[in-house]
Amino acid sequence: MKKLLLFSLCTSLITTSFAQKLSYIVSFPNIIHHEAKITVIASDIPQKTATFRMSRSSPGRYATHEFGKNVYDVKAFDRTNKPLAVNRTDGDVYEVPRNDGYVKLEYTLYANHPDGTYAGIDETNAHFNMPAVFMWVKGMENAPIDINFEIPAGKTWTVATQLKPIGTSGTLFSAPNLQYFMDSPTKLGELIWKDWTIKNANGKSYQFRLALEAKTSDTAAASFAKKVQTITEEAQAVFGEVPAYDFGTYTFISSINPWVKGDGMEHRNSTMISLPTNFDGGNYLLDVFSHEFFHCWNVERIRPKTLEPFNFEKSNMSNELWCAEGFTQYYGDLLMTRSGFQTVDEYMFALAGLINTKENSAGAKRFSPAEMSRHAVFVDAGVAVDKSNYVNMYTSYYPYGGAIALALDLELRSKFTNLTLDSYMTALWKKFGKPEQPYTIPGLEGVLADLTGDKQFASTFFSKYVTGHESFDYKPLLAKAGLILKKANETKAWIGNVQYKEGNNLAIASNTVIGSPLYNAGLDVDDQIITLDGKPVKKQSDIEAILKDHKPGDAIQVEYQHRGNNKTATLSLIGNPAYSLVTVEKEGQTPTADMLSFRNNWLGKKVK
Repeated sequence: MKKLLLFSLCTSLITTSFAQKLSYIVSFPNIIHHEAKITVIASDIPQKTATFRMSRSSPGRYATHEFGKNVYDVKAFDRTNKPLAVNRTDGDVYEVPRNDGYVKLEYTLYANHPDGTYAGIDETNAHFNMPAVFMWVKGMENAPIDINFEIPAGKTWTVATQLKPIGTSGTLFSAPNLQYFMDSPTKLGELIWKDWTIKNANGKSYQFRLALEAKTSDTAAASFAKKVQTITEEAQAVFGEVPAYDFGTYTFISSINPWVKGDGMEHRNSTMISLPTNFDGGNYLLDVFSHEFFHCWNVERIRPKTLEPFNFEKSNMSNELWCAEGFTQYYGDLLMTRSGFQTVDEYMFALAGLINTKENSAGAKRFSPAEMSRHAVFVDAGVAVDKSNYVNMYTSYYPYGGAIALALDLELRSKFTNLTLDSYMTALWKKFGKPEQPYTIPGLEGVLADLTGDKQFASTFFSKYVTGHESFDYKPLLAKAGLILKKANETKAWIGNVQYKEGNNLAIASNTVIGSPLYNAGLDVDDQIITLDGKPVKKQSDIEAILKDHKPGDAIQVEYQHRGNNKTATLSLIGNPAYSLVTVEKEGQTPTADMLSFRNNWLGKKVK
């Protein structure tokens, strides 16, 4: 009897699970004013009170966002199209009580901010980041979803998305559940399509598509797609294979025109890229493609446990964004160089930026990359109006993590035979990404220990540079590649990097930085500098002219005003701590064969 009862119960649950369904219909009755009509039909709702809500966070973003503010005219109907009561219980939550398992909800969506986080609706196109557009039903997160886009009359739009097509209409799609649906950005418009195929070593081929919204010729679009293809192939070379994309396809949903907002947002089988400029096919446009594509391994599949599953109702804090975003930042520029779209000299500028972040930013000097990752809930497109002290206690996990990636790459290349950061990323892929097992920081350390066969090396590296914030000596390791790291302006007098506001007096417009002469002298944001070294100051150029007459170690007087009170202080000048990085060739030297070999193994093309 117990076995029979259990079998009956399981059968009932399976039937109920498969009966649940969400269906969306998107139409555009007032498209010229940036509005869409969204209809969601929920079938077999498990609760008597159906709770519909807008998300407050979005995949690829970690802070909260108030998507519910752009939803209005919310109405509900039963199976016979009879109106049902709708109670708004929170800013982004609507309840329909006493339903019979079926509710059709309709609402108007306003959208006029097309980027990777929000949405845009215009008579020229529709640009959807799903959490900014679609309500969903609590308790039906695992229900299958279908969606129909009703193309406005007279439009010849096509639809770019990673959702699974249903039939051949080109407007009907499906998703297995809410997590996948919300991770599937969609673009409708006059898109230029280009595609190519990449084959893995196992013989399996995958289709890549560029869906481009830009004013350009078909020939120019094809040329640009070829460049993107080169990047995808160089990225494949890092891991030895591309992921097994769902439905066999990866899509670059790309808007390059003055009407979008600048952004790039990774997703499981696609990326949404919006660049607010006229399309000219230039190599500089490719940087965001390089970064976002690398994410289809690193973060979408090599995924932190702290982000799994993604919570759409709140911010999503992670300890590992220094790896998920920072290592991707490092590879974005590295793949540009390996692909031939960035010169070695241009890459030196990018690497110097990473090193300066690690060695000269206050946040990195005081806190670990893991600690900085947790701040994403406040800084990742988060909105606040009050002043923060981030210049002194926060460093972006993007360049900070990139600096850690550079350090690890150089260490592996210098201390171990035939090991590189590519080797480490491949090991992470095999351990966590391919089987889709979320990782933790100890897991990342364990993979490094296994790869090198040196637990002490892995433990020391992570304690110093991941959970710690010690300085890293880049100089001797970079020298192996014939690269010279130096402080180019350390003999010039410096008082700190701040922003100024020019007016009747010169006001400090940003927080002064710990360790700088201005900070040590007690000056801070909103203070107005009146004189420096006895000379009147009205413009930033006045300060620069005065400092040219001094050297590090000099002490000069500053007169300033703080909230209406005149004050004086002594500035002890120091040398500018900023690093520059150049090839030995730029310094008139000749690189050795070993230097060139090291450099080419690191920066050279990997696709044969």
